[in-house]
Amino acid sequence: MTELVQYCFGVDLGGTSIKGAIVSDQGDIAYKTSQPTAVKGDGDVIVQQMEDMLKEALKRLQLDPSRIKGVGIGAPAFMDLETGFVYEAVNLGWKNYPLKERLESKLGLPVFVDNDANTAALGEMWRGAGQGETELLCITLGTGLGAGVIVHGDIYHGARGTAGEMGHVTVVPQGGHPCNCGKTGCLETIASATGIVRLATEALQEHDGSTVSELASIYRTKRRITARDVAAAAQEGDPLARQVLDKVGYYLGLALANYAVCFNPAKIIIGGGVSQAGDVLFAPIRQTYKRFALTHLTGEIDIVPAILGNDAGVIGAAWLAHSRL
Repeated sequence: MTELVQYCFGVDLGGTSIKGAIVSDQGDIAYKTSQPTAVKGDGDVIVQQMEDMLKEALKRLQLDPSRIKGVGIGAPAFMDLETGFVYEAVNLGWKNYPLKERLESKLGLPVFVDNDANTAALGEMWRGAGQGETELLCITLGTGLGAGVIVHGDIYHGARGTAGEMGHVTVVPQGGHPCNCGKTGCLETIASATGIVRLATEALQEHDGSTVSELASIYRTKRRITARDVAAAAQEGDPLARQVLDKVGYYLGLALANYAVCFNPAKIIIGGGVSQAGDVLFAPIRQTYKRFALTHLTGEIDIVPAILGNDAGVIGAAWLAHSRL
């Protein structure tokens, strides 16, 4: 008799949207859905959204609920990983919310939670750019900078569950820009969409008009620029945009080289919206990494783009549940 495939429900909970997917025990997505996050409500409203999404998915697949083993959630939150108690989730407006307890009560299923950067890393390990590797560093370059550290095939959390906060590694010890964490000179103030916009805006304000620049033209027209504008201009050879991404690549490559000396990953994966800049970003990262890394100790470590895109979080969240059941 053929054994029935078992599934888990993976959830990528964000401040803008909730993504959910029914994922098999082999990492295949059977069905996925998303909806805007009801951040104006309390935590119970969002828990209800997740329950509704699971019910919708089961109905669409005509899948018996008994085929769902459990639920994994990646959330942008400071939490107790054992109890699933969220101390604070700024983007969701939560403080002191028992996420795991409330969702388990609703669904009657075991629920496992982790930070969203960690679940994205797990997704890339299971079915993405890190497939087949057990020692990885996965960086997510978005509005901020998140990271997931994978050691021996699972997330390394550290003593207090905060390992992997690479966005708050100090890379500019003197005269660095203020960070939301309260420090100055953090990597996130440079290597993130927010950091790129700041660096580009500062460069444009210093620009005397003598250099032909597509980026300057965009800025004059719109009076604002985005990280996507900077990446597109750099890809077209714009000197100011290239200067900005060279600086981003320098500091990120330096931080990655220092990390590699300590943890010796098999591969470093970089995802998130900013990573879509492509070679104009990856080339200076790799160049700086090679300058500072001790390759005779660490070996040649590939620095590669993530490949799962928006599916990384739901696949990784599902792995979290599959692996613990």
